[in-house]
Amino acid sequence: MDWVSHVLTLLFVVNILLALTVVFLEKRNVAATWSWLMVLLFIPILGFLLYVMLGQNLSRRKLYKWNKRMQERMQTVIGEQRQQLMEGTFPYIDPMVMEYRYLIYLNVATNDSFLSQDNDVHIFTDGVEKFNDLIDRMEAAQHHIHMQYYIVKNDTLGQRIMEVLTRKAKQGVTVRFLYDDIGSRTLKDSFFKDFKQAGGQKAAFFPSSIPFLNYRVNYRNHRKLVIIDGQVGYIGGFNIGNEYLGLDPKFGYWRDTHLRLSGSVVRALQSRFILDWNLASTETLDVEMTYFPAILEKAKQGHVPMQIIASGPNETWPHFVYTFLKLIHLAKSRILLQTPYFIPEESMLNALRIAALSGIDVRIMIPEKADHLFVHWASLYYVGELLRAGVKCYLYDHGFLHAKTIIVDGKVASVGTANFDIRSLRLNFETNALMFHEETASKLEETFWMDMAGCMELTLEEYEKRSLRIRFLESISKLISPIL
Repeated sequence: MDWVSHVLTLLFVVNILLALTVVFLEKRNVAATWSWLMVLLFIPILGFLLYVMLGQNLSRRKLYKWNKRMQERMQTVIGEQRQQLMEGTFPYIDPMVMEYRYLIYLNVATNDSFLSQDNDVHIFTDGVEKFNDLIDRMEAAQHHIHMQYYIVKNDTLGQRIMEVLTRKAKQGVTVRFLYDDIGSRTLKDSFFKDFKQAGGQKAAFFPSSIPFLNYRVNYRNHRKLVIIDGQVGYIGGFNIGNEYLGLDPKFGYWRDTHLRLSGSVVRALQSRFILDWNLASTETLDVEMTYFPAILEKAKQGHVPMQIIASGPNETWPHFVYTFLKLIHLAKSRILLQTPYFIPEESMLNALRIAALSGIDVRIMIPEKADHLFVHWASLYYVGELLRAGVKCYLYDHGFLHAKTIIVDGKVASVGTANFDIRSLRLNFETNALMFHEETASKLEETFWMDMAGCMELTLEEYEKRSLRIRFLESISKLISPIL
């Protein structure tokens, strides 16, 4: 059986080499490094396969590239705004926004997140309302529809959306449909047959080159964006599927948050879509002005200052980590946070803990139901850590809570696709809208208070009564949380 010993020796050597790679070459935080070392050293064969599928590091890769003309234009615009913010000469339409000038500057300087101030925002918290509105806007499209979702299902809603896109393509509207290969893994080519025959274009993000094995499974495009005629944009948490209409008996009502945007902010959504499309598609979409038209007068009635924050595993800086940390540190009275998955980095856990111990009213809302058990148990562990500092936690049991929202002091709010977990903060491609506007933040706050009526509060006393089994599962989930 010499061949067995040779194979075992080879596996041992490969695991040691991978372990050395994780420690010395990959740009990872300490928690993720230790998690992968445990996996590689204690479960050699399975650990190797998991590393191949989940452990690939994209942080040093330049995935996105603008053409020279667009790069020069962006550098000019971003450079001018960055200088104005630095010199204190930026023309704020609302003096309140000046309170957040350093946060704004952070995202302009590191994320090319241009601050626009002529925007209008409509908030959706119900899937039926959101998709009815989206379909109405799609029906009115005259030039193009750019659509991007993480999960797309071939069910009643998915077919309804595809029928509209197919009809618009037949009318001569340019339609591009981008979906994530893993998130929408149940889709078959037959779903797109009529759409493609009508002239519609589709692309899958990071598809598998080998059947049943995707070595980039850990890095998914979690964005949900729609841009119509360059004038209207959608961003938020709803995917395409019947469950997001509250029709899944397991989860019941689906509580999410989505935004319809108009104004100059739509250009930022368009830019993000084009970058993703060019990476996923065989087509290289030039940055034509037809996709960045002048904003119509009726869309200039808004006055919401906004930035679009985008992040992914290829970025130099973890933009959502820095944005959320800055928001927490800027809080003066209250922080309201809604997320389906709560697995923060240690820095963020400490920031929330410090805020609560400093007298800030910190409230976190997570779902009572679990769609991913290990993530749910890890979330409860971290919530328990904060309960001891005076943070209040609420378990939403009026269905499933999928909203990704943080509101600070009723003045600034973030809504988008990024969950408050390590996967969204470090691994997925995500996009959020950051709004510096009291009226919009107040509407989101009002929704939070209304959601509390469908919650039960998890007190420290109740938390400490949990069984030994749950304590064990929480501890195990916490250990592997950096790679969940």
